Amino acid sequence: MREGDIIRFLADAGWQEAERVAMGADWSTRRYERLTQAAGPPPSAILMDAEGAGAAQVPPFIQVCDLLRGCGLSAPTIHAAAPDQGLLLLEDYGDDSFARLLENGADPWPLYQVATDVLIHLHDHFRLDQPGAAGLPRYDLALFSAQVGLFGDAYFTAAGQPLTALSRTALDGAWRAVLESVLGLLPVSLLLRDYHPGNLMWLPDRDGVKACGLLDVQDAGIGPVSYDLLSLLEDARRDVPPDIQAAMRQRYLAARPGVEPDAFNASYAVMGAMRHARILGRVAQLCAQGGSRRQLAFLPRVWGQFAHAIRHPLLAPVAAFMADHLPPDGAVGHILNLAKEGA
Repeated sequence: MREGDIIRFLADAGWQEAERVAMGADWSTRRYERLTQAAGPPPSAILMDAEGAGAAQVPPFIQVCDLLRGCGLSAPTIHAAAPDQGLLLLEDYGDDSFARLLENGADPWPLYQVATDVLIHLHDHFRLDQPGAAGLPRYDLALFSAQVGLFGDAYFTAAGQPLTALSRTALDGAWRAVLESVLGLLPVSLLLRDYHPGNLMWLPDRDGVKACGLLDVQDAGIGPVSYDLLSLLEDARRDVPPDIQAAMRQRYLAARPGVEPDAFNASYAVMGAMRHARILGRVAQLCAQGGSRRQLAFLPRVWGQFAHAIRHPLLAPVAAFMADHLPPDGAVGHILNLAKEGA
């Protein structure tokens, strides 16, 4: 039945004769195909298939792409859309993601520089009252607290230290305290959330910040300007050299003198701890569901990033809770051994 929906969608869009090649899925239920046709232009496009509950992400994806293009950035043109069916036909950016380029030995400096410049440009040009921005989710205390809740639910259970109701209340209180301490420190802007090399595409025929194509933006909302730079530089999937991390933070701050450095650094630390905890919870959840070795491989790195982040004085309540409830290594070895035994 789903294939029939796709065939009708492609026929309505004039792509019924296109060759279709599967591109796989991401961490969500979405899957992708590359379509090629002799009748272009364009000669190729990307089919995004977000079946079932995933269809709810299609309208925000379209909305955010429109906003990004309106700010002078590269987000995919929508060739055709059936939002109620979870189907989109997108501009094809090719295969050169920043992640692929890095894995193939490309010089990381130009890639991280343009990715940082995209954020500078976005935060300089996006306006909360610009057309199309209404209705975006707010990355505020409630939303951040809900997202980090998976850490308390899934990670401690996977670590063999499930939380009691009382302990869970204490952990929620610790996160609330640290989030409240920073959420008002910085300006807010369009927060893309999953801003990392796997979602950035190299477009060498475009100039400046437009050379960086932006994907996977459906979870964007309004939130602190520190978040996406943190997402870029403290990546769950790869180690970013410390000198690049330091240089890109300085590059951002030098370009935006209205952002106070101490406030930015405090927010950066808290956003980092919160993001890393959310990813730890998600990977632990995937482990319980039979997650892949690739996802499990992130655990040691992300725990290290989390443990480093909570050394910041503002994160003392969370650090104290961790010391009381988990071993210093976060029980990463225990979780990996359980996953290996269950494989």
